[in-house]
Amino acid sequence: MTTDSLPRQLARTRRFTLGVPVQPEPTADGTTVLFLRSRGGTDPLTRLWALDTDSGAERLIADPAALGSATGIASYSTDADGRLAAFALDGALWLADTADGTVRTVPTTGEPEEARLDPTGRRIAYVSGGALRVVGVDGTDDRALAEPEGEDVSYGLAEYVAAEEMSRTRGHWWSPDGTALLVARVDQRPVTRLYLADPTDPRQPPRTIRYPLAGTANADVSLWLLGLDGGRTEVRWDRSAFEYLTAAGWDGHGPYAAVQSRDQRTVRTLAIGADGATRVLAERSDPHWVELLPGLPVRTEGGALVDTADLGDTRHLTVDGEPVTPAGLQLRAVLDTEGEEVLFTASDEPTETQLWTYEPDVGVRKLSNGPGLHTGVRRGGTLVLTTHSEGHPGGRTTVLREGHPALPLTSHAEPPVLAARPELLRLGPRELRAALFLPTGRRPGDGPLPVLLDPYGGPAMQKVTTGGPWHEQVSQWFADQGFAVLVVDGRGTPGRGPLWDKTIWGDKAGPALEDQIEGLHEAARLRPGLLDPDRVTIRGWSYGGFLAALAVLRRPDVFHAASAGAAPTDWRLYDTHWQERFLGHPDEYPGHYDSCDLITEAPKLSRPLLLIQGLADDNVFPVHTLRLSHALLAASRPHEVLPLRATAHRPTDEATVENLLRHELGFLRRSLGAE
Repeated sequence: MTTDSLPRQLARTRRFTLGVPVQPEPTADGTTVLFLRSRGGTDPLTRLWALDTDSGAERLIADPAALGSATGIASYSTDADGRLAAFALDGALWLADTADGTVRTVPTTGEPEEARLDPTGRRIAYVSGGALRVVGVDGTDDRALAEPEGEDVSYGLAEYVAAEEMSRTRGHWWSPDGTALLVARVDQRPVTRLYLADPTDPRQPPRTIRYPLAGTANADVSLWLLGLDGGRTEVRWDRSAFEYLTAAGWDGHGPYAAVQSRDQRTVRTLAIGADGATRVLAERSDPHWVELLPGLPVRTEGGALVDTADLGDTRHLTVDGEPVTPAGLQLRAVLDTEGEEVLFTASDEPTETQLWTYEPDVGVRKLSNGPGLHTGVRRGGTLVLTTHSEGHPGGRTTVLREGHPALPLTSHAEPPVLAARPELLRLGPRELRAALFLPTGRRPGDGPLPVLLDPYGGPAMQKVTTGGPWHEQVSQWFADQGFAVLVVDGRGTPGRGPLWDKTIWGDKAGPALEDQIEGLHEAARLRPGLLDPDRVTIRGWSYGGFLAALAVLRRPDVFHAASAGAAPTDWRLYDTHWQERFLGHPDEYPGHYDSCDLITEAPKLSRPLLLIQGLADDNVFPVHTLRLSHALLAASRPHEVLPLRATAHRPTDEATVENLLRHELGFLRRSLGAE
């Protein structure tokens, strides 16, 4: 293969994720690790496997191909011991015995989703047609515990903003004894209806999508205690003041939940009684927003509440309300608790994420070493450590068990056809983390290079890490076409602490653009004669696409062309929880939205701009690109629009991915007069 094949390889390997072991889960005794993996780097058929931690031998538990399916297993659920595993596949429910390797179907009503075994291994809860149902593992006693009262009502599923913006993908939780469930009821009838049609096939009716636009009504979400004996009790809290359900669970101390106010400035953790009454276990508040972290809140076996607190410029791990991590160590996520031990990830350097543990009598210990992005899961004395680092975009997973040799979980991921060679930099007084990519084979004394800024640059995503992510190969590919590619993580990107995060409150445009320009100027100062300031371009996707379009609209003196993919152009057309977190409610803070509106700035365009839009995108809807294009045309501002048929927020088709990157390259070269 040549480096020219990288764009197609990205699509064929699903950005190097195929063939990678995922969702590892040790059994309760630590002797076995379950995981999902396909057979090769281009094979999408994920199978359920088991690794014996004594012998290191792998066993295939469930093969979709042998079950007559052409799709892979997306996820699985186990009982408390890990002996049984349940999963949905092609509209059927399957149950695997992980010890003897038998797999059989469990009859259900309708097509199951979100199937979850109860901890005792006797029953499976699942959602079908919006109803929360349970069935015995032997296929008997299939019945509904709650059925929807109308269209757009469901039990047991997470609503859109919970799954997309709160890291809460679940909608039902078993009691430890398997006799009851805590269940979310979601009524989407108040939510705005949007319609997404395929203009390339006018015979097809449009899809109707419930989407809570900023400033409009959210889904009405409530919680219910449902007993297998038919009991049904509503969980009571002030839902008018705290309309977001951010987390929930059920442990040995009972059910619990976390709820958040609409302005996101207050979060309460609630203990739930058998009668549905709640009491406040903890409350957090912030003048901007309370940051929600994956895995929180949770309790230890002894009942200590594990949470987080922003103190000064550090996001701490707290146990029973007391910070237990040092200043400067930024908590990223809580992964699990076992006994009184807490497993979590945190960063003392934003380009790295390390795996840590906390125990009351021991304190904080780091379990991982070296640069990279580390995470893991621990159970029964077995730790599964996953590390993403340079040269390994799919990651490496190692099973560590005391008294046993380290065992790899074999990855079949394809190696990238080109090696990314980022030079990590700290730029300017803010010490902006940046990565510089230069053409392969460039020699000292070669002339200055045209510059391509390749940022995301917004909250929720870093591009500058030591984790070797797939997008580094894309940056290197553009560099090998003759660019100096600069990636800068500015204010608002994760990993730098709460003060850094919240500098963007009220303005998602100004600080981010300022940091890209500062990074460019500082990189040019550090590498004199390498970057050509008269040939600067920028490309980006999603928020990065917004930033790219913003750059040529506001600073044509710096940026000479931009390629903007799936760019949100009017933040009023994005969802409530995400958008109001940074800009507030549009009725209360209309100026915040106006100051970040690209459409009103359309008459300023004086540089080449390419807009790329998937026509099936239900995250950043096509209306964003189409309205900006209309405004540019009305203002007599030439530009280009590239619509992508049947493409969602990220293109996946091989030909589309390959030719899209080549089209961007041609546009940028042509805009600089370099073809």
